[in-house]
Amino acid sequence: MTYNLYYVHDPMCSWCYAFKPTLNELKKHLPSNIKIVNVVGGLAKHSDEPMPQEMQEKIESIWYEIEQKIGTKFNHNFWKNCIPRRSTYLSCQATMLARYKGKEDEMIEAIQEAYYQRAMNPSDASTLIQLAKEIGLDHEKFQEDLKSQKIEDDLQNELNFRRSLNCRTFPSLIFKEKNKIYNINITFNEYESMLKEINHLIFTFN
Repeated sequence: MTYNLYYVHDPMCSWCYAFKPTLNELKKHLPSNIKIVNVVGGLAKHSDEPMPQEMQEKIESIWYEIEQKIGTKFNHNFWKNCIPRRSTYLSCQATMLARYKGKEDEMIEAIQEAYYQRAMNPSDASTLIQLAKEIGLDHEKFQEDLKSQKIEDDLQNELNFRRSLNCRTFPSLIFKEKNKIYNINITFNEYESMLKEINHLIFTFN
């Protein structure tokens, strides 16, 4: 029997970026009957408003906290080079469009790399279109689809699914068996305890 393990994330979530190396290790060791399914969380709605200075300072302080606790490195030039906005829905839509073309993981990685290492702003459609081109998508079609009603509707449907998982924090790993939901305890610097938890659940249901 195949089980879904839902990975709830936002491509512009700094904690998700910090979790990525451990998640990659976990994926290598998962049993063959576990399928990881990405679910976008949607941290912040569409907005053209610049991020208030107080919020900028708070988020950058989180970057410093992650660097200290986990060792992940960030390019802090983002805060000097870009006009930050509290807006992640567009980058969520970009990952979904890439999913439809079999390039979801590549787009997630491209957004994180652009945001956290290249000091680019994934809240801007122009950044996402450039990244689509870099990962080999038809960027003109991507640009058209990014502003379509269909992807807006698809995003809302996915956010509703995320809510049905009772998930409010990112990153989250959720194991679902029929109508029961099990939150896997996230650990950032080792995968073994998560793998043990997942294997225990599989054993329970078999």
